Order: sequence, then C-alpha cells, then structure tokens
Amino acid sequence: MSVDVRKYQTTVEEILHEGGPPPAKPLLVGSVSAVIENPFAGRYVEELQPFMEDLKPFGLAMAQRLIDALGGDAAAISGYGKATIVGAAGELEHGALWHVPGGYAMRELLGDAKAIVPSSKKVGDVGARIDVPITHINASYVRGHFSALEVGVPDGPRPNELVLILVMTTGGRIHDRMGGLRAEDVKGEDGLR
Repeated sequence: MSVDVRKYQTTVEEILHEGGPPPAKPLLVGSVSAVIENPFAGRYVEELQPFMEDLKPFGLAMAQRLIDALGGDAAAISGYGKATIVGAAGELEHGALWHVPGGYAMRELLGDAKAIVPSSKKVGDVGARIDVPITHINASYVRGHFSALEVGVPDGPRPNELVLILVMTTGGRIHDRMGGLRAEDVKGEDGLR
C-alpha cells in the first residue's frame, strides 16, 4: 500500500527558561505530524502488518524532517517520543502500526539510540490532541528527560485518517532538579542506564 499524506505539521518550541536562570543554550522541543489516509478505516482487517512495512521508509523521512527542523544535527538530539491519533472510523490497533516505523526510524537516524521510544495512541475526533511521552534516547532512567508534549492537528484526523507523530528534544527539562541518573552519566549499554 502507498502512504497517502494529506498534510504535514511541524512545530518547534524554543524554551529560554521556566522562571529560573536561562540555560547556556535554549531547549528545543519539536514535533512532526503527518495526516495520512487510514487504509483500514471502517472495516476489520485481520492482517495489518504489511502496511507497517510500507510505513518504514515514511518513518525515516519524517524523522529526518524533524531533525532538520531542530537544526539538522542528529547529535544534538537527546530526547524522543512518538504517538498516533486514529480517526473515529479506525480502531486503536491501527495506531500501533506506527510503533516500528516511527520508533526504529528515530533510533537509526540518531545513531542507533538504545532506549525504547515511549509511545501513546488513541482514537479521537477532528482536532483531538495527545500527550506524547518523552524520554532520553539512550537511557530511560534519566529523570530529567521525563516529559511530554501535547500535539494535535486542528483539522485532523478525519474519521478515515491517522495522525502519525514524532517528537524530539535537544535536552531534558529546563531547571531539572529531581535527581536520579544524569544525562552526562549515561553508559548507553542497555537502554535503561
């Protein structure tokens, strides 16, 4: 199956401070969303995984689009997450199609990142929004990177669409003071520490 894209939406936040002293460099938090046709909307289909394969090159292109929006340097990215909003004629399982294409694409382009890419999915109406969980790319235990970004497309998903979402950051939360594993102490061996 081909991937029929109606539109893309890319956002970049530049966070200068959260009420305390400004960091040496602003934190960038970006998202890219693609509103695509859901080829399974309105009917039950037993075998969904062939479309997951079709989405793999699309995931790579979306991940590169987001890296470019955040300045083009993959080495500057240290946090990520993904999500899907399924239009009302679809089912939650259609959102799971994005797990491998979205997650593995980011991990590959970010230098074989070790941590699992956190994810969320839901069925929603036009204008639905979703909180996309964020964690460190190489160590899920880095508390300073635990965060989320609310993402939505004003005119999507229509009932027969999916909104596929990737999120990346150039650092952890501004003014992180909650302890735990620090990003500079990550070993990057097991995706956890």
